[in-house]
Amino acid sequence: MNSQNISQNIYDVISQFKIPYRLRTVYNYGNGHINETYCVICTDEYNHVKRYILQKMNVSIFKVPGELITNIANVTSFLKEKILENGGDPERETLTLIPTIDNKDYLTTENGDNYRLYNYIENAISLDAVRNQEDFYNCAVSFGNFQRLLSDFPADTLYETIPDFHNTVDRLFKFKKAVSEDICDRRKNVEKEIQFVLDREKDCEIILNALNNKEIPLRVTHNDTKLNNVLFDKETKKGLCVIDLDTVMPGSALYDFGDSIRFGANTAAEDETDL
Repeated sequence: MNSQNISQNIYDVISQFKIPYRLRTVYNYGNGHINETYCVICTDEYNHVKRYILQKMNVSIFKVPGELITNIANVTSFLKEKILENGGDPERETLTLIPTIDNKDYLTTENGDNYRLYNYIENAISLDAVRNQEDFYNCAVSFGNFQRLLSDFPADTLYETIPDFHNTVDRLFKFKKAVSEDICDRRKNVEKEIQFVLDREKDCEIILNALNNKEIPLRVTHNDTKLNNVLFDKETKKGLCVIDLDTVMPGSALYDFGDSIRFGANTAAEDETDL
């Protein structure tokens, strides 16, 4: 827990949120690739520790932070009601946004940076790699439960935080363009892999056509169903809370299923440099 490298700006940001406790320290937290994340440690009058997670949102990827936060606020509010109905603990089983002193869900600073603050979920762990089949199973149960609880949420009211994120027809178009331009002169080394994709061109239309024809339902999708986007209870080892809701958008449950299999089948980290 080293707060030596934390700028005064971060302390100023924290002071703009409704935290009824005394701030003790702040340190860089986690190993995410997208947002800047900090753990904020406070204490109450009895010296009990209360923690929060502060994140600076990445606006180069998520260009409209207001829409992103609206999605998260609406989905988590809906989840809290469902979790309560099921006799669960909404403070541990979904994320809780802490409002600013102006009662907003996120803060925009004078220089245009955007921050949000969450309650820290205690006695929970995050895993970067599957240790055994139980981990993968419990991860799947968590995302399945996430889908189930949100099955009657009006998915069409959600914003697309990354347009065409799972539009496989659009992805194929961009792939073909990249192959044609071959700006890094790599095509000659991967002709077999290129052909593998082109042989499956028709597959790219299946889910999109089924959604457009209403053959499958439009649902709330997480769109980044990796193991480390589930918090596991330290005691039970079961999935507790689905996190990283930045990519929550309208789509097909098949997107989340497919993405979880893609992650689970990987034999290397997503940012592996030794291809």
